[in-house]
Amino acid sequence: MKTLEQIRAGLPAYPIEVMFPDISRWQHSNTGVDYIHSFDSGIAGPHVMVMALSHGNEVSGAIAVDALLRTKLKPLKGRVTLGFSNVEAYRRFDKNNVDATRFIDEDMNRVWSESRLGGKDDSLELRRAREIRPIIDSVDYLLDIHSMHEESPPLMMCGPLDKGMRFAAQLGVPAHVIVDAGHPNGKRMRDYGGFGDISSPKNALLVETGQHFSARSRDVALDTACRFLATTGVVDIMNLSHFLTQAYPVKQHLLHVTQPVVAHTMNFEFAKDFRGLELIEQAGTVIATDGDLEIVTPYDHCVVVQPSLRHLGPGVTVMRLAKILDFQFDRDIKTS
Repeated sequence: MKTLEQIRAGLPAYPIEVMFPDISRWQHSNTGVDYIHSFDSGIAGPHVMVMALSHGNEVSGAIAVDALLRTKLKPLKGRVTLGFSNVEAYRRFDKNNVDATRFIDEDMNRVWSESRLGGKDDSLELRRAREIRPIIDSVDYLLDIHSMHEESPPLMMCGPLDKGMRFAAQLGVPAHVIVDAGHPNGKRMRDYGGFGDISSPKNALLVETGQHFSARSRDVALDTACRFLATTGVVDIMNLSHFLTQAYPVKQHLLHVTQPVVAHTMNFEFAKDFRGLELIEQAGTVIATDGDLEIVTPYDHCVVVQPSLRHLGPGVTVMRLAKILDFQFDRDIKTS
């Protein structure tokens, strides 16, 4: 049986095209929680947050939040909060082992359930999540910035609810929107509390900007964060126009994730070199094997979403399968 180190050694090595910002200057904040900074306009309006570093090696979000903090934002209304999440994992990043510091003890983007946050379990990531939880509880609109293991076009993960799809359509970027219910092994921040409650006005999006270390991913993170702040009405987009580098897509494509593909063994292998958004025309096509088990497409025109073996292990989602949705939401919907 292959080890994770052997599997990673056989995967593409991506160049580090960006500088990792020194975020230590942002440790002390005005919120009482290290690395979380808030700017209040003094005028009634929503509390809007941009979060980076749910995973320690996802540097595009850190670059975007660092850049926004340097602009010394002055909201038009409401409050803007900018933060770094798993700072300890980011501190430990090693360019010679780039996959190792996604987290320290456990995936911080799988702990956002009441049972985990309020339970007796302990980990570095749980302690940090509990620390920032009171701030997250006060947020009306959240953008959680992530990036991907493999080179792939950026994705907006809008969750399974109609309100998330509408929010993604209003934002308008990126071109591919993933309608998904998250992961079977734990709840994401994007789905926490009111964000994942159909009856709550709160809303959240999770953007996957591209491959972790690419210059394009950095640009997507900055562009998306600025459009998000402008869409919620808390900033004037003209004050951030120098960060808008991505073309506005003519049309967004919605992909509905119907099922995760979860590995059962360390002998999981893809049938092809999938990187993401590959369209498999025929149902029953073998796309992977897991030991003696063949994984096949469940329907025609099946789209592969976020395939990667870099964190392979029993119980780990290694890709998701999606259907193409053939409708579009109106981009002119107001969020309040």
